[in-house]
This record gives sequence, structure tokens and C-alpha cells, in this order.
Amino acid sequence: MLEVSGQRLTLEEIVAVSRGEQVRLSESARERVLAARAVIDRIVEDEQVVYGVSTGFGKLSDVHIPRERLQELQFNLVRSHACGVGEPLPEHEVRSMLLLRANVLAVGCSGARETVVQTLLEMLNRGVHPVIPEQGSVGASGDLAPLAHLALVLIGEGEAFFQGRRMPGGEAMAAAGISPVRLEAKEGLAVLNGTQALASVGGLALARGEQLAHVADIAGAMTLDALRDTPAAFDPRIQAVRPHPGQIEAAANLRRLMEGSEIRESHRTGDERVQDAYSLRCMPQVHGAIRGVLKHVREIVEIETGSATDNPLVFVDNGDVISGGNFHGAPLAMGFDYAAIAITDLMSISERRIERLVNPDLSEGLPAFLTPDAGMCSGLMIPQVAAVALLNEAKVLAHPASVDNVPTSGGKEDHVSMGMVAATKLRRIVRNAEHVLAIELLTAAAGLDFRKPLRPSERIQVAYEIVRRYSPPLDSDRSLTREIEGIADAIRAGEFGHC
Repeated sequence: MLEVSGQRLTLEEIVAVSRGEQVRLSESARERVLAARAVIDRIVEDEQVVYGVSTGFGKLSDVHIPRERLQELQFNLVRSHACGVGEPLPEHEVRSMLLLRANVLAVGCSGARETVVQTLLEMLNRGVHPVIPEQGSVGASGDLAPLAHLALVLIGEGEAFFQGRRMPGGEAMAAAGISPVRLEAKEGLAVLNGTQALASVGGLALARGEQLAHVADIAGAMTLDALRDTPAAFDPRIQAVRPHPGQIEAAANLRRLMEGSEIRESHRTGDERVQDAYSLRCMPQVHGAIRGVLKHVREIVEIETGSATDNPLVFVDNGDVISGGNFHGAPLAMGFDYAAIAITDLMSISERRIERLVNPDLSEGLPAFLTPDAGMCSGLMIPQVAAVALLNEAKVLAHPASVDNVPTSGGKEDHVSMGMVAATKLRRIVRNAEHVLAIELLTAAAGLDFRKPLRPSERIQVAYEIVRRYSPPLDSDRSLTREIEGIADAIRAGEFGHC
């Protein structure tokens, strides 16, 4: 069980909760939450004018709200902001949102009561997953629309998925034995302000992207063997004189993957070209650079998970409540755009290796399109075409969302991050990349079949056997859609992590 205390969460912890791990609130966080709430209670009691507590929101921040209408104000905020559109976010992303929002409140700068945090955690533990439309957030003031849909279920409204059924939010809460929350002063705003939708979508996509960096090494090493090319460019001395950490790591992994290859040994002397194409020779440099990007973006996400991102923020030491801009999604938006560019380039180099395998002018003696009956059969001609189509889409999506801006809220919110768009398109690019690498693995495995009886290394043989569980050798033409999907699912499930 993960203890929530407002701490930085790792991607691994977020993934674990997204897949069903249970959560609880730490005692230290509970004490901070109670202290912050006491500050808000004093403000209400003294009838002070404080943004978000006793005023309207955004452009309407200069409108004072009387004490007797403060609870109504919070309910109106949630209901009015729940106007997202599009397909619902998948369950694992919603679970991540619930976790991250509860963790933000546990920092102790939001002023929400303990019952708000505990109810979010109960929803996680009992499987009440709000229906949250994917579109409608500009990433500042945070993810207002997505978090409003989350908050609707918290108050017993909206819709939720529970035990595989979509139903009214109040019905789902009742079925799970959870009492809805009656929002008090500031609590609607405390739940709505923040970056937890884009952090969830982009963070989980990033975790999948990190897997792809390793799988790309496996696919590239398998392709190198199938083409009877040389791993000489992976020599550690080359990496040492350009010591980018990702490059050193990728080269070491490629050497490890190819250790003991019979195919490699068969052409070590007298039959080894001096240089291979860049898509093979430069794998440490390209795969390594991608590793560096993803590591940097992971750091951004993990900092965000333990940050107070709502507005205004409550500081218990002196009772100050200060309005700021920690809800702005710029760090995440730029990070996800950066990751999208990196994963697109990973697809690009993989597609070039696929081309070298199927093109008889480039494949070093392999039959055209890796079929023994070329002409009568098309073999693996069209999977390469599919990879090109997926890559083209990724190139379009790799245009950064974070460079755009359209002012909102009557000009008060005049610069926004577009972070949710950055997150959702990263997710789409990662999915495309999983399919492109699946196609490379499928194609490289076919290339290895034509190098028998020589065998690849033990690690590449393991990868080959995983591919063959989903796709038997191609003796004659057949539809390969389900086989490509099966290998992509295996990548997503981490099956190649044992290679």
C-alpha cells in the first residue's frame, strides 16, 4: 500500500496505483491538512476578503461573496467548470489523477479538509472512477475542466465507472459505500486548480516511452544481426570520448545484447564492412540522446507530483494565503513536447532499419521483402508501409503544443500552457512507436530466420522467441494486423524487459 504524504512520487509508484495498488494518507500529511484548514476557517470566521475563499474566480475575482453563500460558490464552481468533451480518459489515467490530486492536497498548502483527501483515496481504493472527458483543458489555471469532472463525482454528481459499468456519480459512490463531500469554503477550488490531468496522461505515456528506449536497443541489435552488420561502432572507447550518459548506456546495452552471437562471429574476419548505415552505426548516439530527454522529463514529472499546484496557497507558519501561478502547466507542457520529439525520432531510426531489412538493394543477401517466394508473395512489404504511415502521423503530432497561446477568462488568464494537448499527443506518439518497434521486431525476426542455422546471442534469441509467440514464421502471405498488435501489447506489458 502506498502512503500518501505530499511527497514526490516516482513514475513507478504512479504506474502501480494506476494498475490497482491501494493507498492511504500518512499521519504527518493529516496534521498538515488540518493546520491549513484551520487557517481557512479563521478567514471565514473573520469574514476576510481572500481570493478563492470569499471572492469569485478568474475575471470575477473582484466580486465579494457573502459568508452565507460560500458553500454555494464552491458547488457552482465545480458544476460550471465541468464542461469537457471527447472520449473519457481510460481508467488507469483517472486512477493516476485521483492519486496525484490527493497527494497535492496532502502537501498542506490547499486548505481543504481531511475528509476531501480521504474521500479521494477511498474512491481510488474502492474503484470509483469518474468519467473525465479528454478534451477541454488548456493547462492553466491547471486542468480545470478535467478536475471539475473528477470533483463532480466527489460531491455525488456527474458520472463514474464502477465495477465495469458507467452510472451516475452518486449511484457509484453509494454502491461503493462512500459518502459524497459537502464542499466548504475554498474546497472546490482546491480540487480544481492544478496540473494533475496532464501530469497523469503525460506521465503514464512517459513511463511507456522509457520502455521503448530499451526495446529499441533490442530491435536494433536484432536487425544488426539479421543484416550481418558490425557492432564495432559500439566500442566503449568511442563512447568514452563523447561521454553523454545516455550514449554510454545505450552502447553498453547493445554490446550486452549481442554478446555471444554466432552470426556476429561468422563474419568477424574477412567479411566485415568498414562502416554501416547511420541507422545502425549511430544507435548509441540516437538511442542515447532519447534516453537523456526522457530522463530529463521524468525529473520534471516527479518534481510536479510533490508540488502544491493550486491557488491560492495557504502558508500555515504565519497564516498567509497568497495567490500565485503554480497551476501553470508550462514545465510539463514543454517537457512532454520534448519527449514527443524524442520518441518520434526513435520511430524514425527504427523505420529506416525496417527499410534496410525488406529492401533487397540494402539487405545484404536477404530475399526481397523477406519472403522465399517474392513476386508471388509480398511478404513484409506492407508492414514497412504501415510504419511509414505511423511515423508520418507522429511527425505531425510532434509539433509542440506549448508554443501556442490563446487568452481565456476575459483576458485574466492571458497565457496558458496547452499542456493537456501536449500530454495527449505524447500518448498517441508513444502508441505509434510501440507499433513501429513491433514491426521492426517482426521484420528482424524474419531476417534471423534466413541466417539459420547460425543463432543470435542468447538475449536476442529470447526476444526472437517472444516475437514468435505472437507471430509464427511467414511461409506465405497472411494478414499480420493481429500479430503486430500482439507484439505491441507485449512491448506495453514489459515482456521484453527480460532480454
